[in-house]
Amino acid sequence: MLKFSVLLFFALLAVSTSKGHQCLNGPTHKKKATPEPDLQECTIYKKSSCCHASFTKELAQSPVMKVNNTYWNRCGNLSEPCESYMKKMECFYRCSPIAVYWAKSNYSAAIESVPICQKFCDGWYEACKNDFTCVNNWLTDWEIDEKGENRCRNKCIPFNQMYNNGTDMCENMWGNSLKANNSTCDCLNLNENDSQYVQPDSSSSNSSISDQQACHKVIELESLRRKKKKKA
Repeated sequence: MLKFSVLLFFALLAVSTSKGHQCLNGPTHKKKATPEPDLQECTIYKKSSCCHASFTKELAQSPVMKVNNTYWNRCGNLSEPCESYMKKMECFYRCSPIAVYWAKSNYSAAIESVPICQKFCDGWYEACKNDFTCVNNWLTDWEIDEKGENRCRNKCIPFNQMYNNGTDMCENMWGNSLKANNSTCDCLNLNENDSQYVQPDSSSSNSSISDQQACHKVIELESLRRKKKKKA
């Protein structure tokens, strides 16, 4: 496995370098990932970040009231454990230099089918199950007022009534952005390990890599292949 993965790793380096550290085409994203040492939140991406430090000011506070025009507290403030997972998801989308590998082919500001480890999905669900929400899909189910701010269409209910389990939550809360993955290898936990293993800067790579590093590099390569197949 390692020998095969190492070959894929070096193949990926060439592709990653040619992409020039591109980021998602979102309204708060940089065009290219660069170091951002003053991040107040999302600090695992400070060596290569697609977001500016100014963006993380909203996430650095607790409780988080809103991010841009999206309020997180329409059903009351989130608990600290739940908020922590929400921040990880927001940081990945806004700041991660690898999120672009799962950009939608017809909408480059969005992501789809990012392989999230089942353990992360289950932990997220446990952290939020007693918190309240009024929407199933946090991207599309809100009522948007004249100020462009999100409002509830329906009554607030506990997360464990809105979602059946961690898989249901991961695969619906952000539309089709995430895909729960039972593998112990080809999935992301949105933590410092992901930042280390899938660092897109070839200058920070090492010719001697572990099985886990190689495994995560395979994720990127497979994502690139999938994107090319869609365009063909």
